Amino acid sequence: MDSAEQAIVDTVHDFVDRDVRPVARQLEHENTYPEALIEQMKRLGVFGLAIPDEFGGAAVSAPCFALVTEELARGWMSLAGAMGGHTVVAKLLLQHGTPSQQRRYLPRMATGELRAAMALTEPDGGSDLQALRTVARRDGDSYIVNGSKTWITNARRAGLVAVLCKTDPQADPPHHGISVLLMEKVPGFTISRDLPKLGYKGVESCELSFQDCRVPVSSLLGGMEGSGFSQMMQGLELGRIQVAARATGVARAAFDDAFSYAQQRHSFGKPIWQHQAVGHLLADMATRLTAARQLLLHAATLYDSGQRSDLEAGMAKLFCSETAMTIALDALRIHGGHGYSTEFDVERYFRDAPLMIVGEGTNEIQRDIITRQLIRRRGLSG
Repeated sequence: MDSAEQAIVDTVHDFVDRDVRPVARQLEHENTYPEALIEQMKRLGVFGLAIPDEFGGAAVSAPCFALVTEELARGWMSLAGAMGGHTVVAKLLLQHGTPSQQRRYLPRMATGELRAAMALTEPDGGSDLQALRTVARRDGDSYIVNGSKTWITNARRAGLVAVLCKTDPQADPPHHGISVLLMEKVPGFTISRDLPKLGYKGVESCELSFQDCRVPVSSLLGGMEGSGFSQMMQGLELGRIQVAARATGVARAAFDDAFSYAQQRHSFGKPIWQHQAVGHLLADMATRLTAARQLLLHAATLYDSGQRSDLEAGMAKLFCSETAMTIALDALRIHGGHGYSTEFDVERYFRDAPLMIVGEGTNEIQRDIITRQLIRRRGLSG
């Protein structure tokens, strides 16, 4: 990163310390949408960090984007979630969109006036995207869409949703019949309910229903049917880096709180960090956090190089999310009974961390991806 990008990270860091951390606990406990904080993120240009200046954004490197995400998640993980899918959709448009699609959406996305979401997961499909059942049938100059999606972040407030669907249900192999439609809130597109969640409060995660939704053929990402699976897999490389960054931010917040508490809290006549059991926990937490950030930045740097980075993004997502869970639990241990109290932020980290383990492709799926890529890259037969 250059000095200009470091200044962006520093600006977001200051925003988090000044405006986010003082209010995050109350907003999270009340499950209140952070409207004022989102407006500040718009003014800071956070929603345009993947969009070049020709469309009104301020595109930054993937490592800078990862560190901005980490800072937001350090304050409140939900804020990082509010810009995650939006950024993936922006990248899909930049890499695969037609010039008309780019002109239509990217300038408004850069300012945050238009926010985007991606709709992949289905109620019966989970991480198996090739098993999706949402179908878009061609009808003249339109597609008619029927199906459902679930766990869609920002669905209520997004004005654009990138929907993964089947335009050829008979295709063999199935992924050859999958496309991405850029859908706005047309008749028949309904949000059936907001899902209740353990953590990740404030921003909505919804079920979507499509019943005879008619969208123009021009909504097809890139204008070519059957390319959606590969388009989305490429987009998910950045998506998994973003989830890894969110996990790293949660881990960092948990470590910072535990480190501070261990210096302030005394037992048996000395600060608790001087007790070997606590000191060793802090040492392990710091080591894991440092390793997670280095793996995150390695994946982000490779992504920027133009090389395929699904292996590295998968590794970062896997390791960083597991690290966040471990550090959050260790932070709770260090806080003792206070860690179980809603008057401290540690319990929130402990509730937020599992999302990164099961979201954006479960860690079990990540291990499968990593193994397959290792086989391919090492030239072995699988």
